[in-house]
Amino acid sequence: MKIPTTLKHKPVIVSENYENVDGRYAYNSDTKGLSLGLAQWNDRGKVDISAKVWRYTGQKWSRQSEELPLHRVLDLAILVCRAALHFREAYRYEKLYNTENPVIDRVGLQGDAMTVAVCTDNEKIDEDIQLFNQTLSNDGELIGERLATLARILKEMGY
Repeated sequence: MKIPTTLKHKPVIVSENYENVDGRYAYNSDTKGLSLGLAQWNDRGKVDISAKVWRYTGQKWSRQSEELPLHRVLDLAILVCRAALHFREAYRYEKLYNTENPVIDRVGLQGDAMTVAVCTDNEKIDEDIQLFNQTLSNDGELIGERLATLARILKEMGY
């Protein structure tokens, strides 16, 4: 299925077969494509690049399609990596995190730091963190393949 090019987000680089590789939803996904392009929120004389997740209901392009600035896409990747790293050693804690200090890390970015922490405001955090950990474990091969690919590409780029 072709990603629309007549909407405000203007695709430049696309993956139009994303539904075939969408993790556990592969071949049965409403996410039909991903694109990198010119952001829909561009103002006159100011151009941003964004990533867009294109969802299709079977009849029309969904309003649940999501557009993100590239730095947020990368910040999400950093968050995923830091969380995965935490859960490798989380078994050491009775509740899978340090209840005295739920901050996992502070990742330096742009002269400040992104705080990565367990959400202790979640009233069901004890149950939810167990489910999160189990699901992360169950999806280990799926996520691991993508992380290995990302690592290889970053190495090719000189990072």
